[in-house]
Amino acid sequence: MERWICTICQYVYDPETGDPDNGVPAGTPFEEIPEGWVCPLCGAGKDVFELA
Repeated sequence: MERWICTICQYVYDPETGDPDNGVPAGTPFEEIPEGWVCPLCGAGKDVFELA
């Protein structure tokens, strides 16, 4: 699975880990994260992420 990086704070979303603290279980591809999800570090939306 592909990792995605926040272009604002450089947080890396790794699908193997997910973001369980914010309701995204491990194994969730970036494309399947709900639209309301935001970067856990800076609060930016999914639209500022790009492939790492």
